Amino acid sequence: MPEAPSTGQQHGGILRGENKEAIKETTGRIKHALIEQYGYAPELIFEMRGGRKVYAYKNCSFDVKAHVEKGIYFGRVEADGIRLTIEGAFLVGPNATKNVIEIDEEKALKWMSGEDIEAEGEGWVILKWGEYFLGGGKAKNGIVKNYISKDRRIKLE
Repeated sequence: MPEAPSTGQQHGGILRGENKEAIKETTGRIKHALIEQYGYAPELIFEMRGGRKVYAYKNCSFDVKAHVEKGIYFGRVEADGIRLTIEGAFLVGPNATKNVIEIDEEKALKWMSGEDIEAEGEGWVILKWGEYFLGGGKAKNGIVKNYISKDRRIKLE
């Protein structure tokens, strides 16, 4: 397995880094990619950690005495776009203008149980059922590949 890029290296055109300038640059590149992909980017600060994982947060004045990581797991940078988590889909989805696929309840249940579903689209997409955003998947040839982690899946009986 290849090693994760070190701080300051490029992956998928998005810079990783921990200093303020690198975070500012990463935020700009993530926002640009989100606008290209979904037509919208929320006003958040984005950091990359653990290789290609994207975390999002807003600055606040709360003074934490212990070291804590900022933000929620927002998505993952892939070679051809950003794969959103359920939380990332909830933050982007309501204002997204493209690559949102609306599905019915039957497909939503299959999706949330970890199954791939049939749906038209191409590339990284957000899945929506009613007013709920169910995460991101990869659409290709009429199938949307599911990336919901096993610990977040529901059990169908």
